[in-house]
Amino acid sequence: MFRKPCKINQYRRKGKNLIATNKIKSEQWNISDPETKEALKVKGYKVKQIKKIRLLKHQVCISYWDTKGNICSSFFSYRIFARWQKEVEKLIYTCQTLKEWAKLNYFMKYEFAYYHYPSEIEDTLHAILENHLSVLKGTVQQVVLHNI
Repeated sequence: MFRKPCKINQYRRKGKNLIATNKIKSEQWNISDPETKEALKVKGYKVKQIKKIRLLKHQVCISYWDTKGNICSSFFSYRIFARWQKEVEKLIYTCQTLKEWAKLNYFMKYEFAYYHYPSEIEDTLHAILENHLSVLKGTVQQVVLHNI
């Protein structure tokens, strides 16, 4: 009598984030308890002590005691850590050609569209991308002028 609601599959590009493309290998990080505690505090969690950190390929499972003495456990994106921003900045600065930069910029557009980045981190990464683009364009112009 009742029809089943049709399931809508939203198209999501596979393998276009920085972890899936192996640009960042976050599961190999040695994340310390203080670093984890700080990341959770920035996200608004009241953390007393970290109990366990389990690194997975695309996320990290963190168990901790909150200030009330409760044990809490949840999965978090690696993007909550300050180290993530530093790794992305390194990726940007290691682009030596405009083609490499364009490919990374494509991945970054996907990152910003599908993952939550705090606005200050997103703005900083956009600025670094644009600055590095102008540096690369300047380098290409110098090479062209030098070869003439």
